[in-house]
Amino acid sequence: MEWKLLTRDDYVTTNWSGGTTTQLAIAPEGAVYAGRDFLWRLSSATVELDHSDFTPLPDYNRWLSVLCGEIQLKIDADAPVPVAPGKVVAFDGGVPVESWGRCVDFNLMVRKGRGEGAVTVLSNTHPQDGTWNPEPGDLAVYCASGSVSLPEFGVAAKTGQTLLCRGFESGPVSLACEAGLVILAAVRGV
Repeated sequence: MEWKLLTRDDYVTTNWSGGTTTQLAIAPEGAVYAGRDFLWRLSSATVELDHSDFTPLPDYNRWLSVLCGEIQLKIDADAPVPVAPGKVVAFDGGVPVESWGRCVDFNLMVRKGRGEGAVTVLSNTHPQDGTWNPEPGDLAVYCASGSVSLPEFGVAAKTGQTLLCRGFESGPVSLACEAGLVILAAVRGV
């Protein structure tokens, strides 16, 4: 069980109709987002238009959290809901999704029927220690701002970096976070 540090040099940034998207990690390694042949994908996108439509992804479930800014998100026929930093919204990637407002967001996409996902946001204005108890699977710790370390594994990340563990087996993960915003993402196979 090895944790790998990913930096901006490891990411892939592309344009989408409403801004840019930066792929932080994808599974399996070497999968291509455009081919829709992936099990899961982590990304961070900029929403630069006042109104945009999300790309339909009918084979995937999605989790979205805003890192900075705020948007109103209309999922399928539901009324628009505000999504500010710290909130996580889960939805079916195949339904129509519209947004109003500008932001930078974090996305987890997991293939339906092949995996289950979870996203947790840690936000603080002071240092804090904690324990994460994920199920076995693939884990990611994205440091949107500040810094985070996993002392028992001897790894750390600072703003814009990701810690990734493919095939986490079991047990709690100790986290030491400096002031900032950290996103925990977990995917397990079904």
